[in-house]
Formats: sequence, structure tokens, C-alpha cells
Amino acid sequence: MYLATQSRIQQAVRDFAQRQWQLDVNVLISVPPQPAMGDMALVLAMELARKLRRPPKQIAEEIAAAARLVPGVARVEVAGTGYVNIFLDRAAYASRMMATTIAKTEVSTAVPLAEKIIVEHTNINPNKAAHIGHLRNAALGDTFVRLLRARGAQVEVQNYIDNTGVQVADVVAGFLHMEKKTPEDVARLIADPTIRFDYYCWDLYARVSKIFEEDKSRLELRRRTLQEIEHGEGDTARVAEMVATEIVRYHLRTMLRLGVEYDVLPRESEILHLRFWDQAFELLKQREAIYLESEGKNAGCWVMRQKGAAETAAKEIDSADATAAGDDTKVIVRSNGTVTYVGKDIAYQLWKFGLLGRDFHYQPFHTYPDGRVLWVSSMTSGQAGAPAFGQGQKVYNVIDVRQSYLQDIVAQGLRALGYQSEADRSIHFSYEMVALSPRTCELMGIELSAEDKARPFVEVSGRKGLGIKADDLIDQLIGEARREVDSRHPDTPDEKRAEIAQKIAIGALRYFLLKFTCTSVIAFDLKDALSFDGETGPYVQYAVVRARNIFRKLSDEGGRFDLSRITPELLASSLNSPEGDSFWQLLYLCSRWEFAVEQAVATSEPAAMAKYSFQLAQAFSNFYHHHRILIEQDPDRKMFLLWLVSVLDSHLTHALDLLGIEVPAAM
Repeated sequence: MYLATQSRIQQAVRDFAQRQWQLDVNVLISVPPQPAMGDMALVLAMELARKLRRPPKQIAEEIAAAARLVPGVARVEVAGTGYVNIFLDRAAYASRMMATTIAKTEVSTAVPLAEKIIVEHTNINPNKAAHIGHLRNAALGDTFVRLLRARGAQVEVQNYIDNTGVQVADVVAGFLHMEKKTPEDVARLIADPTIRFDYYCWDLYARVSKIFEEDKSRLELRRRTLQEIEHGEGDTARVAEMVATEIVRYHLRTMLRLGVEYDVLPRESEILHLRFWDQAFELLKQREAIYLESEGKNAGCWVMRQKGAAETAAKEIDSADATAAGDDTKVIVRSNGTVTYVGKDIAYQLWKFGLLGRDFHYQPFHTYPDGRVLWVSSMTSGQAGAPAFGQGQKVYNVIDVRQSYLQDIVAQGLRALGYQSEADRSIHFSYEMVALSPRTCELMGIELSAEDKARPFVEVSGRKGLGIKADDLIDQLIGEARREVDSRHPDTPDEKRAEIAQKIAIGALRYFLLKFTCTSVIAFDLKDALSFDGETGPYVQYAVVRARNIFRKLSDEGGRFDLSRITPELLASSLNSPEGDSFWQLLYLCSRWEFAVEQAVATSEPAAMAKYSFQLAQAFSNFYHHHRILIEQDPDRKMFLLWLVSVLDSHLTHALDLLGIEVPAAM
């Protein structure tokens, strides 16, 4: 609705500028801060004043004359030195929103994105339980996918499984060489219903990492284990496969609690064993994008020369892959023949764009509750009927900002192979880390020093075992929400209270992770996230619950909402200024959900959608407190107010759905 109206005005002004001045202009439209200043505003006249060498106000008058001819425009005024303020026909605009209210659906009027888009997100190393940092990645990636699909894009969701990396190797080394377990012992651990295998591996990984850190002589064990995994050799490879596969199953269950799903799980092992990397390696050598280093600390390694000084690699990346600050080369293949993370990622990125001439085999891995199949790459022959994956026109890699350096290397690898366009369409969707507030650490049982208690936030580290496991955090949130729900609704059946608490908790978590811009470091605070006041998920959910309670009470009182009574005449009289201004503002804000989606997609900032949903909830709260709808005596006015509530319900529910947040039955 909003974008369609905006587009008509922009086109009319562009056509006018071409006819009148033979100019191709970019028509930017903004929303004035007050209804008295119009519904849309143009500043084009001031931009053209210097070019046309005329007073901007004169130019604005001519632009205004063209805008007045656009259907749906009620009047146009010129203000100040050349602002063009456009006032829409409120009744006509509202009438066009009626169909949305009836259908209870939202369809964007923007031109659909025609390209196939691949979004890779979550990507947790399959060596231990997920933690809160992984939840931010998944929440951002999943919400971005929802926003792209709302724009009409064909989106493929990939969750890359690094099952041959250093982190898995450390856990495997811990099982085989430190705990002296056989593959059969590990299988029994996995099958034991009393053991959370991902939690077991969390502790084991922390212990092994500490041993390697304190005793550098044992790093050879890590290198040997990693090499055996990559080559698919013996018990080492067998245990690695068992560990990674089982941990991925835990990760999928954790993410499903947040409503996060995927289409395909490409695995690093197939990048190697199906010779994706071999082909990419040959291409890189042929183009002389990499070379064999003959001297220095990287002697015997295949390296890529960097453009400019290197930055320090991410802390969570294998230290053997890191390039020291000041070096101008990046190791792609180590001297022992094993491939670094970034080398395999170059091959993976080439596959995403369909540039390798190869594909994975695919097998079903998991079936979601709605019956949709999640596929995984396989070294054996694939199952007939598997979908076609890859072949994207644009790729978003949702990876934290600490890996920006390595993502730059991947893009540089594509450019070195002559794939400039694909490199430009390889987008690093970066975000900052998630820390914990000291209050949350204490609530979760993490002991803090006096120094840590005084800090604004406490950093987490999976390698050091310091942090909150994602499932523990979700359980704690649900428990806190359940206590509040129990106190408010003691007579509600237990199963219903559990469902309400779960939706409040997940809504609180997702909203908290989404409301900050990606460049912000988050200090997650459990109490703040669950608050019913301020910019929180529960506050936004509560707005919809309130709206639905109005209709529930109406029904209990024997009343009925009759949409047929919402006539164009009633809309016109109800939305007229000045009394109708507040109604119009709420209605107009509802219609601008499309713009919020556009903004979020264009800037890769889901926070724009979170901010919009909060603003809409605030607007409804003001409306709710100013109007006693159910005791309104004028029957026409009452129907109009009920219609506004139904519009709010529809649009705010849709906004929350795009954020991956469900609305509970009660709050």
C-alpha cells in the first residue's frame, strides 16, 4: 500500500522532470514528523535549484502541480524554501487497506526480488552445545530470510557444518587420547539418555583447549588428529563423524526452539572428499592467485598474497590459520597438506554461485514438524528427488565481525579467479559479539570476581568453557516467564500456561537479539529482555494480546464486529482532521510495514523491523488508553474503532512473524 503510493508519486515526478527539464532525477520521499506537514515530503526542488539556476520555491510549485495529478493525492502544498508536502486522500487510502483487513494477510506491493538468494547462517562448530553468541547469528539470519521472502525473493537457507575443523579435532583428540575411549565407548555415550552429549563435549572441549594452551608440545596431537579426519582415516575419522553428526542434531533441536529452520546442511567433509577443494586449488594455482612459499615461517605452505596489511584473525578461528598483524600473505594450505578454513570456504563460495561445475550428493537428514525435509550433503550417491541447491545470484554469509578479515580473503579469492561480479555479490552480513550482563551471569550460576561484577558486561568463550549454553538460557527464560504467567493466570490449564510462557520467553529472547543494530555489542540481560515495559518483545506481544482481548470481550458481551458497516463515508468522516489525525497516524503507520522491510533488507539491519514493531505497539498503546472502545455509544464510531484495532492486530502480528515471534494467548 505505502510503497505502491510512493512509487506512483515518484514516477509522476520523474516523468515531469524528464518532460520539463530533460533531467533524470532520483526522487526521494520522506515522512514528515507531524500530520499537519503532510504524509509524504519531497526536497527535490532544493536539489535542482543550483542545476536549473532558479529559486527552489518556483521549482517546488511546478513539482507540486505534477504531484497533484497522482491518483490518491488529496492536496499538495509548498512550504518553506521549497519543500513539497503531499497529503493523501485518507478515505481512499483506508478503503484500499480494507482487503488486507478482510484477508488477514500482508502482501508487499514492492517489485519482487527476482534473483535467487542464498543465506548462510548459524554455522556452529559441531563440537559442543550452542551458546548465546550462536543465538544472535541464528536470530539475525533467520529474520533476514523472513524479510527477504516478504520481499518476494527465492531464498535458500544453508547451515554450513565444519565437521573437519580444529574444534572437532580437539574433541576427538580428547575422547581418543585423553579419555582413552574407543569409538564404541563414544557411541554408548551418544545413546545414553541420561547424558546430554553436547554438554559433555562442551566440558571436554574446554579441558582439551586448556591442555593444548598450557602444553604446546601436545599441539602435534591436534595436527595429526586434524589430518586423519581430513583424510577419513580409521577410528579418528569415525569418531569425528559420530561426534559432529550427533552435535548437529542437538543444534537443530536448539534452533527449532527459536523457530529457526534450514533447507540444506553442506558439510566441510564433502568439500574435501568430493574434490571441491581440489578443483578450486587447481584454479587458484593456474591463475597464480596462490603460490608455494619457499622460505620463512610459511615455508612449504601455499599462500595468497594480500592487498594491504593484514588484520588479526578472529579469536575463534584456528590459531594455525591466523596471519600475524603486518604479514601480507595468508596461508591457504599448510605445509602438512591440510587446508585452512579460508581455503575450504573459497571452494564453498564458488559452489554457492555454481562456478565449480560440481555438486554435492544429498540425503534427508531431518524432517521438520510441518513435514518439510532438511537435506545434508553426502559422500555417497544422493537420493532421487532431492531439490537443486546452490546456483545463487547473491550470497549473504552471516558471520560475526571478528571474521571480517577471512571473509575478505574469500572475496579476494573469487576476484583472483576472475569472478569480480560474484565477489561483489558475496556479502558479509557481519555483527558484533554477545556478552552477558553481570546480573544475568549470577542468575545463571556463573561465579564472578569483584572486578567482573563491576564491568558493564562479561565476555563469553566456548574455548574456555565460560558462557551460557543456549538451552540453559532458554530454559531459564521460560522458567522466569512461567512464574509470571502462573501468578497472573492461576486458573488457566497447566498446558496452556506452559505454552504462553514459552512464547513470551522466545519472543523476549529474539527481540532482544534483534533490536540492536548489528554494529552494537550486546550485553544480554535476562530481566531486561523479559520486561513488559520499554522496547522489549513482551511489550510488543502485549499490544496484540490487548487488541485481541477487545474482540474477545466484545464476543462475551454478545456484540459483533460488522465490517460491512465500514463504508467510504464512515472512513472519510472518521479520519478527517483534526480529530481524525490520531486515527490516521495509526492507520498510516500500519501501512508502512513494507517500508520497514525495504529498509531492513537494503541496510542488512533487521533492527529496522524490530524498531517498527515497537513504534506500532507504542502507537496502539496510546490509542488504547485514549479510547474506551467497548463502551462507545455511537455505533458507527464503535465499528470504526474496532476496525482500527483489527488493522493493528493484522499488521503487528505480521511484523512479529517477520521477527520470528509468536503471539501468546494471554500475557
